[in-house]
Amino acid sequence: MSVMFVTHLKCSKCGRVYKLEEKPVTCVNKDLGRLDVYYDYEAIASSVSREELAKRPFYMWRYKEFLPVPSEEYIVTLGEGGTPLLKAKRLGERLGLKNLYLKDETRNPTGSFKDRAMSVSVSMAKYFGFKRAVIASSGNAAASLAAYGAKAGIEVYAFVPDFAGFGKIAQLLYYGAKVFKVKWTEAEDPTVKMMRVLSERYGFYPSPSFGVFNPYQIEGPKTISMEIVEQLGWRLPDQVFVPTGAASLLTGVFNGFRDWNQVGWITGYPRLVAVQPEGNYPFVRAWMERADPNKIRPWEKPPETIATGLEDTFPWDGDAGLRALYKTNGYGVVVKDDEIVEAMKLLASLEGVFAEPSGAAGLAGLIKAIEDRQVDKDETVVVLVTGHGLKDPDIVKKTAGDVPLINPAEEEFFAAARKYYGSEF
Repeated sequence: MSVMFVTHLKCSKCGRVYKLEEKPVTCVNKDLGRLDVYYDYEAIASSVSREELAKRPFYMWRYKEFLPVPSEEYIVTLGEGGTPLLKAKRLGERLGLKNLYLKDETRNPTGSFKDRAMSVSVSMAKYFGFKRAVIASSGNAAASLAAYGAKAGIEVYAFVPDFAGFGKIAQLLYYGAKVFKVKWTEAEDPTVKMMRVLSERYGFYPSPSFGVFNPYQIEGPKTISMEIVEQLGWRLPDQVFVPTGAASLLTGVFNGFRDWNQVGWITGYPRLVAVQPEGNYPFVRAWMERADPNKIRPWEKPPETIATGLEDTFPWDGDAGLRALYKTNGYGVVVKDDEIVEAMKLLASLEGVFAEPSGAAGLAGLIKAIEDRQVDKDETVVVLVTGHGLKDPDIVKKTAGDVPLINPAEEEFFAAARKYYGSEF
């Protein structure tokens, strides 16, 4: 693996070009432009083939040529990626779909897809020589950064919203992160405000899960698309449902398909579908309005949803995300919290996959899209399940329902089974 595969980085706002050797993280013009990474696809195609790929271990770094880390000595890994693509037979039958698949990202080391992002980000921090990193996050990205920071010996400072679930905060504390809950008193994300203070004034490495402040982490999730294509036998799915907050995951998923089109391994794209909660959908609103990708309006009030991982009031990578929807003839779906809870229960009870609200939002979006006749029963559909249910124990406790308390008596068991579960014997 060599720096030669990355040709340059380019600011998405002002167009300023950087070389990787300059070790850029954000644009010097402070215009909130993302430093998009550009690769020499001809060199990549000459260096690795599909046949060579098949011989490698099935985890994220099998795609090392498509990632920006310049040398294997800098890779910080916990074995992320290589997650299963599950054929959802029972769920598919319930929904009337013949070829429904779940990309189960809950299997990653810290329980969410963010591990792909933070493995790349922390690897780049190691290459750059940073000793301290800072993040603004509702929980999952921070937990992931803390884990990889611990592995690399990089000190992590995390700003989380005051309503972040303690399950995620506990994970952060065990990884050794220094965690600060920030009061959310206005529409502007206060965690981002604090992250910028430490990165811009004090030189901390910014590593949130959106590309404006860290262009490298967005490269990790594109390996999800690459795995899906391999797991489908080098076939493209027809539609991919993506839970969407800052639109970074959506952008990364698109980039994976783009990269393999560029090296000639696939032709075309699936329709990408962005799913957001009713209490915060600035990105899907922009798609509905056919907005200019560079003129997306932020959500005007604090977010209100149980899907805490999708609470970005401004989609930081919305410009690239919107272009991805336009390019793939994709679309956006808005779902209610009770629809997300129902999706959580369906995933767990029919397929044995326990997802947090943000992780189940993609399925809620699929169900809504089926109702709106956006999905054909014969299509191959992939739903990204992005985070484990144990990430949000507070919400799980509120939504799972109560269980009966009985004495160790046969008659009480039968009575409770009938009352609570409708069981007949």
